[in-house]
Amino acid sequence: MKRVRASGGTPQLSADGGGVDTRNLAFTVGPHEECAVEEAIRIAGDAGGRVTVLTAGPPEADEQLRYAISMGADHGVLVDTGDTELDPQATAAALADAIRTLEADGATFDLIMFGNESPDAGHYQVGIRVACALSRAMVGGVKGIDIDQADGRARFRREVPAGVEVYEAALPAAVGVKEGLNLPRYPSMRGRLRARKAEVRGIQPEVAPGTLRRIRLRHPEEAGTQTVVLGHGADAAPAVVDLLEELEVV
Repeated sequence: MKRVRASGGTPQLSADGGGVDTRNLAFTVGPHEECAVEEAIRIAGDAGGRVTVLTAGPPEADEQLRYAISMGADHGVLVDTGDTELDPQATAAALADAIRTLEADGATFDLIMFGNESPDAGHYQVGIRVACALSRAMVGGVKGIDIDQADGRARFRREVPAGVEVYEAALPAAVGVKEGLNLPRYPSMRGRLRARKAEVRGIQPEVAPGTLRRIRLRHPEEAGTQTVVLGHGADAAPAVVDLLEELEVV
């Protein structure tokens, strides 16, 4: 999951336009990632497994890891990449290396779950890049997951304009989930106390720079509204009909 700026209001840009001024902003877990954590907890509860939450980011991302632990995750791992925001290529490389390190230490990840996209950058790339680096099947845009423990397979459902697509993959696999997959639980007081005492493992990767370069950010032009009087009384009828035809209502 990713530590992201809390939404609401228009973000202030830095003086050079190269990023967002975060001095007065709060941070949270993205909605897609929060649904991924919730689904992982549910699956682990049904299958008797355990949930490890992994994030690549600054040391302050410890706050979001502990929030996931307070929801019910078992372990937290912080891949400390410093304060510089990485592009999807570098982020995926750091996460893939961390997963290899954890698996070399004895961990087993049957299903690696990502938010379909982060709410701040929206690159739609990290999960796919990690899955490719680890040679695992990947399905994105998922709003339904069923695990068949007996056969060691997973079934994924995603909505498309024509209906619903269903995919099946052998485990281990990876998946990108979308908001709406479930309703994330609110952490209990007991969960928050447990998260406060939980040990979060830190991994210091060798971060190679990615190839995506941000040139600048800018605010979009604000859309204004304008009131147009179509006429008065019966004289306005032709203009109203023309407007309805333009809107394809009639």
